[in-house]
Amino acid sequence: MTRTPAGRLFRTATGHDLVLTRTFRAPAADVWASLTDPERTARWFGPWEGDARPGSTIRVQMAYEEQQPWCDVRVEECEPPRRLAVSMVDDHGDWSLGFALTETDGVTELRFTQRLSSLDGVAEVGAGWEYYLDMLVASRDGTSRPEFDEYRPAMRSYYEALAEGV
Repeated sequence: MTRTPAGRLFRTATGHDLVLTRTFRAPAADVWASLTDPERTARWFGPWEGDARPGSTIRVQMAYEEQQPWCDVRVEECEPPRRLAVSMVDDHGDWSLGFALTETDGVTELRFTQRLSSLDGVAEVGAGWEYYLDMLVASRDGTSRPEFDEYRPAMRSYYEALAEGV
């Protein structure tokens, strides 16, 4: 199956924002639970442990990565069921991530944002988030998980062209 990339890049005062959206026929509170409940995050990203409140650090297992590493994630903002912002640092750099939920008539849009200080590696990052967000969709729909090979390198040219256009 060929996946269609949908990410967009926006210039900001400090770099760029990579933005991806997904839409769910569900209330925001239910989608929020998919983003924050450790049992539900385990279905599409990985489980987590700790006290998840603003200013605290939790440990998240990246269950769908090689060696399934655990990493420290700082909760920057948490406004249930509308907004979650987290940050982390790993071997690949600084990650500043935001999830915003907007519900209208029982349909919820998830707007995922990663703040980028550089566009280096945006093709890999974009494809990776497309994969994880489609994993979220599959976990909620009860459909089979996508294969990562459907995303990378297939989406490389899309994200490279996106980066050239901003």
